[in-house]
Amino acid sequence: MSKSRIVRIATRSSPMALVQAERVAGGLADIDADVATELVKVTSAGDRWMGDLSRLGGKGAFVKEIDDALLDGRADLAVHCLKDIPGDIPLPAGLAFAAYPPREDVHDAVITRTGIPLADMPEGSVVGTSSVRRTAQLRLHYPHLRVKPLRGNVNTRLARLDEGQVDVLIAAVSGLHRVEQQHRITETLPIGLMCPPIGAGIIALVCRADDSELLGLGGGLDDLHTRRQAEAERALLHALQGHCNSPIAGICTIDAAGRLSLHGKVFELDGSRWLDSHHWGVPEDPRALGFFVGSDLLRQGARSIIDSIPHRGPVAGQDIPNISPAHPDLSPEVRGI
Repeated sequence: MSKSRIVRIATRSSPMALVQAERVAGGLADIDADVATELVKVTSAGDRWMGDLSRLGGKGAFVKEIDDALLDGRADLAVHCLKDIPGDIPLPAGLAFAAYPPREDVHDAVITRTGIPLADMPEGSVVGTSSVRRTAQLRLHYPHLRVKPLRGNVNTRLARLDEGQVDVLIAAVSGLHRVEQQHRITETLPIGLMCPPIGAGIIALVCRADDSELLGLGGGLDDLHTRRQAEAERALLHALQGHCNSPIAGICTIDAAGRLSLHGKVFELDGSRWLDSHHWGVPEDPRALGFFVGSDLLRQGARSIIDSIPHRGPVAGQDIPNISPAHPDLSPEVRGI
């Protein structure tokens, strides 16, 4: 890549997102020592709004403004959590996935103020989470607990726990590691009790589809196993056509022989009913496996569950701070020159 070019990396401005972007910047520098990077920090609509995400339309609330920065030329590369990218619709026209770096831990962690495991928490203890996926599984496996909506980045939610607003916090293990709060973990939940979201632990790099130079550079960070897992899981989500209030979970793993295993689940919001599908596929066609598992869940009745869950679109006149993506909230930082 030309020494005169600076790669502008668009990212959310939360502490965890900045760690992810810094790691990508370091990875690009490791591939080509002449590469310079600049972080373009954007406060997304999902970060500005602390209410129900469905009131924003749900889909893409954490990525749309970052993708807009790519499309209008303010940035060259976006660093997203794959779970934040809508899976039932394609990327915006003109954008492409450049790479999926190696997947991190997919598990959810429990953090309690008392250090007591989740199953032993007293009746009526309050768990803070706004995730419908987590809520459904908590109600299924831990019906003695109460769930209270709680949004914000992981540091904000930890502060609410410490203030006593909730008794328990559920957070992604990978996210806690990124913000160096892994020492707070009380226990790590097995996947059988808390199936992860589609794309858990996966970072996706997105750039303009016609930027062959950056596609080639970013491809140096691509992990084939992770790419196959991402494609299988996103195909599952696409088949189900869920919305932001749909308690959908799924995880693709790869065995020593390279075979793909995809486990998908759809839950009622109250945990009273759930559907489960688990199938194997070949590594050459991960999308086929995803669509097969999604179709199996639809045959079991997933459509009626998803369609029965209320989903509200944007509300006219709602009070959401108007932070234009054309003016990032923090000044860019140039490194590597």
